Amino acid sequence: MPRNFRPATQLVRGGLNRTHHGETAEALFLTSGFVYDDAEQAEATFKNEVQHYQYSRFGNPTVAMLEDRLALLEGAEACKVTATGMAAVHAALLCHLKTGDRLVASRALFGSCHWIVSTLLPRYGIEGVFVDGADLDQWREALSRPTAMVLLESPSNPMLDMVDIAAVSTLAHAAGALVVVDNVFATPLLQKPFALGADVVVYSCTKHMDGQGRVLGGAVLGRRKWVDETLLPFIRNTGPSLSPFNAWVILKGLETLKLRVDQMCRNAAAVADFLAERAEVARVLYPFRADHPQHRLATAQMSAGGTLVTFDVKGGPAGDPRSQKDACFRFMNALELVDVSNNLGDSKSLATHPATTTHMRVGPEERARLGIGDGTVRLSVGLEDVADLIEDLAIALDAVGAAEARAAE
Repeated sequence: MPRNFRPATQLVRGGLNRTHHGETAEALFLTSGFVYDDAEQAEATFKNEVQHYQYSRFGNPTVAMLEDRLALLEGAEACKVTATGMAAVHAALLCHLKTGDRLVASRALFGSCHWIVSTLLPRYGIEGVFVDGADLDQWREALSRPTAMVLLESPSNPMLDMVDIAAVSTLAHAAGALVVVDNVFATPLLQKPFALGADVVVYSCTKHMDGQGRVLGGAVLGRRKWVDETLLPFIRNTGPSLSPFNAWVILKGLETLKLRVDQMCRNAAAVADFLAERAEVARVLYPFRADHPQHRLATAQMSAGGTLVTFDVKGGPAGDPRSQKDACFRFMNALELVDVSNNLGDSKSLATHPATTTHMRVGPEERARLGIGDGTVRLSVGLEDVADLIEDLAIALDAVGAAEARAAE
C-alpha cells in the first residue's frame, strides 16, 4: 500500500492481503504450523532461500497484516508484534543490550518498565541510570558517557510528564545510544517519535489499538536492518509471539482508532477543565491545558492532549497520606459510570489509584519523586457522553466534600 495515504485510510486498509477467495475482512489464519509441497521446499524455507510460512511463532499471515498496517501508520520501515506491551518493551531492550552496557531511562516509567531497568537489567550486568525526564541537564550529564540505549515515555504514566524527544535523541545519538520511546499514551495519531529522532517505538496494543478491553498485544517498530538482524532473532527464539486471533481483533480495532481517539481527546479536555474548577481537586494534569508544567512542549510534540487526565483529590490535613488515600478511595467508590480498573485507552472510562496498583512496587520514595501521591487518580477518558461523565465525577466529588464537611463538624 502506498505510504502517502492518510492515517484514517491506513488504519482501515493498510497491510491488507486478501486470499484468492477475495474476502472483505482480513482473513484469520488460526493455525500453528504450515505444510510444504515437498521436503525440498521445507529445507529451502529453513535456509531462507524461499519465502514460506514455517510456524506461527515465527510468522503468520494475519499477524503480518497487523505488522504491515502498524508500520505504515507509524512511518516505520518494519514492525514486529508481541503477546503483550511489556513483551514488546522487554524484547526491544534485551535484544539489543548485553553485559557491560549502560541504559539511561526517564524516571517516569510504568511500574513494570521501571522494574526492568532497576531490577532485571542489573542481574545481567547492565547498568540502569534514571534521570528526571523533563531536566535536560540531567540527560546531558547522564549521556556524557558512552551509552547503549535510552528509554523514555512521553507523556508518562501516570503523571503525564513530557520529555523533549528531539533534544534527548540528539544527546543520546552523540553518546552512541539507540532511543526507545514508549508512545502508548500519545498513540501513533497524536505524536510521531521517529520524526523527532527516535530509533525504536514500542506500544501496548492492548490499550487504544484494541481499545475495547478484549485482547492483549504489543508492537516494536524500527529500521528494517535492526528489526531483522537484532529484534527478530530474539523474538523467534524466546517466543513472545502474538496469537493470530488477537492480531485479528487488533486489526479490527485499528479501523476505528482515529474516530475513538479524536472523541476521547475532546472528552478528556472537557473533563480536565471541569475537574480544575472543583474545590475537592488539588491539582489537574492534562498536557494541552495551559497550566500543565510542560504545556509548550506538549503542544509542540503532540497534535492533541490525549485521552488521559491525572488529578489529585484533596483529603484532610495536608501531608496526611492516610487521609488523602481515604478521600481518594471514597471518590473512586462513589463512581457509578466510570469503572475502577488499571487498564487505559478503552472505550469505557476507567479510573485507577496508581499508588496502590500500577506503581505500588516502585516504593513510596520513588513515587514521591515522580509526584504520585496517595490522592492521585489516573483517569482514562472513554467514549461516553461527556455530560454523563462530568455528572458522574461531580457526584463522586460531592461525596468527598460531604465527608470532609462531616469530619470538620
